[in-house]
Amino acid sequence: MTLPGTLAAAARLIAARKLGPVELTRALLARIAALDPGLNAFITVSERPALTAARAAERRLAAGERHRLLGIPLGLKDIYETAGIRTTAHSRLLAENVPKVDAETVRRLREAGAVILGKLATHEFAIGGPALDLPWPPARNPWDRLRFTGGSSSGSGAAVAAGLVLGATGSDTGGSIRLPAGYCGIAGLKPTPGLVSRRGVIPLAPSLDTAGPMAWTAEDCAILLETLAGHDAADPASVPVPPVAYASGLGTSLKGLRVGVLRRFYERDAPATPETLRMMAETERLLRGLGCRVEPVTPPPLADYNAVCRVIICAEAYALHESRLRTRLDDYSRAFRVRVLGGALLSAADYIAAQRRRTDLIAASLALFARCDVLLSTPTQGPAPLLAEQRPDDGFARPFLTSMANVAALPSLVVCGGFSAGGLPLGVELIGRPWSEAVLLRVGHQLERANGGRERRPEVGAVGE
Repeated sequence: MTLPGTLAAAARLIAARKLGPVELTRALLARIAALDPGLNAFITVSERPALTAARAAERRLAAGERHRLLGIPLGLKDIYETAGIRTTAHSRLLAENVPKVDAETVRRLREAGAVILGKLATHEFAIGGPALDLPWPPARNPWDRLRFTGGSSSGSGAAVAAGLVLGATGSDTGGSIRLPAGYCGIAGLKPTPGLVSRRGVIPLAPSLDTAGPMAWTAEDCAILLETLAGHDAADPASVPVPPVAYASGLGTSLKGLRVGVLRRFYERDAPATPETLRMMAETERLLRGLGCRVEPVTPPPLADYNAVCRVIICAEAYALHESRLRTRLDDYSRAFRVRVLGGALLSAADYIAAQRRRTDLIAASLALFARCDVLLSTPTQGPAPLLAEQRPDDGFARPFLTSMANVAALPSLVVCGGFSAGGLPLGVELIGRPWSEAVLLRVGHQLERANGGRERRPEVGAVGE
């Protein structure tokens, strides 16, 4: 069968009874079996539970039930706890961990009728990577299997880009949804903290962690967010906000929308490649063509956001893992140890200074929205590098362009903005005020249509082809 290219297209076919959940699930399981040995996107494929869920979705459809996720096959980053299915966090320490209860987000997806195809590779405890000394290899980029997917929602980025799933969950503490989205040429949304429950999602740095959707398009992310978002009284970080129909206003005009360009970040603080700079200039042109007012704005230095982000992640991750690091140090990957052990040297004064500076940066970031509605940047300096080029001290030795949204507690969406001369994706990042996910998804959706990037997919072959 010809697989639908997007979650939205599959939902329309299922609603029209032109495609059945079991047929779609079987086709994607066959695609996973053929292609994933060369991509390593999955840690666990849940074939039998997936087919059971697909049959249940067909019964619900026959009974007249309608939901855009009913019968839609998805993948979960392997830090989302799943009842009866192992959740490893891509670590040998949790290799046999089988939770008894679903994460709240997983419960919502199942209740909506989504079909969970399995658990997707990450980097150990979502710290970033890749690591080559773990029981499972790192995921590879479908656009070029020799290249990095970005981290830590690495399997989610690879699986969506390769068409192994129609959507996936990710988590983002310093860029872990948006970096794979940029390198893999998909859409990924880091929501406002508190919008999506984190209960049952294995933490990395709780004061920065967020959970969100990843999919081929902004529209698909909007459909997923409508189910994932919502107050969870059992999650103390969850915020009660009114429900939003994120997918309904995607085509609304952008005329008069004010876009502030964070050129300082990618021209001076972490200089992007010439191809990325040209893509960003073209993105500005397209936004003007869509009716936006586009002008540069000047944020605080990227180094400030990055330093705060790194100190908080290092301190909080070390605190979470201290007891096991003392007794099972060698069971962690080298990449994890390099990134986290420095937390043992941080004092309470260091951590409090970082949180105080964070408060200043939140205020400075919010002040930018006096002049604009959306901020424009790029999540990466260029296309995906080779896997071998990754440094365990990335984020310390060189700053991440994605740190601002995490430190300032802002929602951020990455969509594909174009391609390098070598055919690798280049990402565009859109940052908004708190709770402005609907605006970001609308801008992202219209940018995707304007730049035509969603018509181009990686040619993924089986191993040996």
